[in-house]
Amino acid sequence: MIDVDDLIALVRNYNPHTDADLIRRAYAYGMKMHEGQFRQSGELYFTHPVAVAAILTEQRLDDATIVTALLHDTIEDTRSTYAEVETLFGHDVAELVDGVTKLTNLQLSSTASKQAENFRKLLMAMSKDLRVLLVKLADRLHNMRTIRSMRPEKQVQKARETMEIFAPLAGRMGMQWMREELEDLAFKVLNPDARSSIIRRFVSLQKESGDVISKITTDIRVLLEKANIDADVFGRAKRPYSIWRKMEEKQLAFSRLSDIYGFRIITETVEECYAVVGLVHGRWRAVPGRFKDYISQPKTNGYRSIHTTVTGRDGKRVEIQIRTRQMHEVAEAGVAAHWSYKDGEPAENPFAVDPAKWLTSLTERFAEGNHDEFLENVKLEMYSDQVFCFTPKGDVIKLPKGATPIDYAYAIHSRIGNNCVGAKVDGIRVPLWTRLKNGQSVEIITAAGQRPQATWLDIVQTGRAKAAIRKSLREEDRSRFIKLGAELARVAFEHVGRKVTDKALRTAAKTMGIADETELLARLGSAETTAREVVAALYPELAKPGLDLDVIEPHRAVLGLEADQSFRRANCCQPLPGERIVGITYRGQGVVIHAIDCPALEEFESQPERWVDLHWQPGEHPPVYTASLKLTISNDAGVLGRICTLIGHQKANISDLRFVDRKPDFYSLVVEVELRDVEHLHTLLTALEVESDVAQVERWRDISRKP
Repeated sequence: MIDVDDLIALVRNYNPHTDADLIRRAYAYGMKMHEGQFRQSGELYFTHPVAVAAILTEQRLDDATIVTALLHDTIEDTRSTYAEVETLFGHDVAELVDGVTKLTNLQLSSTASKQAENFRKLLMAMSKDLRVLLVKLADRLHNMRTIRSMRPEKQVQKARETMEIFAPLAGRMGMQWMREELEDLAFKVLNPDARSSIIRRFVSLQKESGDVISKITTDIRVLLEKANIDADVFGRAKRPYSIWRKMEEKQLAFSRLSDIYGFRIITETVEECYAVVGLVHGRWRAVPGRFKDYISQPKTNGYRSIHTTVTGRDGKRVEIQIRTRQMHEVAEAGVAAHWSYKDGEPAENPFAVDPAKWLTSLTERFAEGNHDEFLENVKLEMYSDQVFCFTPKGDVIKLPKGATPIDYAYAIHSRIGNNCVGAKVDGIRVPLWTRLKNGQSVEIITAAGQRPQATWLDIVQTGRAKAAIRKSLREEDRSRFIKLGAELARVAFEHVGRKVTDKALRTAAKTMGIADETELLARLGSAETTAREVVAALYPELAKPGLDLDVIEPHRAVLGLEADQSFRRANCCQPLPGERIVGITYRGQGVVIHAIDCPALEEFESQPERWVDLHWQPGEHPPVYTASLKLTISNDAGVLGRICTLIGHQKANISDLRFVDRKPDFYSLVVEVELRDVEHLHTLLTALEVESDVAQVERWRDISRKP
């Protein structure tokens, strides 16, 4: 165990003006509080807080953080109290220790919903003072370094928690070295055989090719000396987990894996960084598509560096990172650089990120939605690497690796995302599921009235896009439920000889304790309440038990669904009651219903577990199911009006109409109508076919539309 004088010496290396007495008192207090306590390994428990403090000195953190590390388990595990810590060490330290205690008590590896809620609490605790998380990360790092003393099942639990939560958090904070070590320590527990295999292959490779790192480092230094550039050069082999992940992602054998060695060139100025890029590319061949300039476009955690991959000595690919000394300090410390000390004063690094802004960028987009969505979205944000795309005006949009034009659209504005119908990348029309690459120029094509599709949730990568799409889908469902509720209310009131009015609905809502008539209709349409209950609220004497008020409600319209499953009709085939149907399940989105002959079902033939056998409920359905008709009509005055009137006479409501072709003598158009069932459709088609001004009419199924 490091004694107190050695710990103070570590702090004085970067902060000569440290309050040695404060650290000494905290050391003595912590040792006293933990007296008689031992770790699983048999060591004195206080060796752990001291080791955590030592880890934090490597990041050159302030006295309050070092003292918090020494005391971080006292309130939780000893007779110490918040009031006592505040009296002895001040309010700042007491708040930090209390914050770490609250983080420790969060069971992040519990059930999914509980984990999501606790993760939200973790971010809330971070928002008060990010140093709480710095101490917690150092605490987790030391625990992972000494994890072998734990029970096997506890090792696996902590390793998974580290891999899913703490490692990506460290990376998101810019502390890449800590992320890599945490991942590798967790990898050692979760897949020891794979890690050992990687290490054995490394040893074999070194025997075959010698010390590649030393040779390439020397080559780079010679190159820099000839150009009179004073810079430090470091080389290393990448960690086993980093290599394993790349092998898994790219499905490559170790022998085919490239750039398993990494080198850093640390210069004095930004100008020298770009000069070094020229020297490196002049000496070795650059690998296309592997150049990233994070100096001109820094990451949100303050990281700045130039990355390039070249084919170096003996044809081996190596990654080279080039940055200034100040950039390197932020690259090593990440957001922690905000509290770093240098020569006894807080280090004024122009590249250090304001922790408050960093936390805002991480959490601002997740204020809405349920806990599970929150956890999913934050994990997506933490794991993401970045690509940089350009707007047509030349502005830069930062997106995670694998992002699509839909992500890009929502990054600009939720309205742009909601109305997105297409995209051009570098001037060429591309599908919306295209994965964007660095440096591409993206133009979004929008159309009024376009709404997000549920299938977009499986395409997008950003939490912002997922949250906006889900919000829009909820709003769209609400509109549909309100419309259906109005029809259900109309039919129910007609059954008892009354007319439904806004005033009647407002009165019923007030009687039932519902906010307003719109909310009442939404609940009626979503089957949260019944038509009988609405009528009974106004006319109890008319709502007799034997009276059939409830027409088919949405949750009863389809047979074969689970009690908690929702459904929607596929856009491609628009099945109607009376047609044979089948359901396809989507994760988190319920069931999408297709007509049995829909060509879109072919892509699901290899996934039989997603198919659900469904049937329409027999009986009268309200006219709310949309179907598309394609008509060719004569281009004469009044024809279109007569056609619309004819459709209305068949008790079919027109919900949309668009022209697809205009000729001097004929129009071609697609009309979307709301129908009860397939029999209603056939009646309408027959009525249109006999109309002299209609040259052709058919049901229009656009298979290109996503389900």
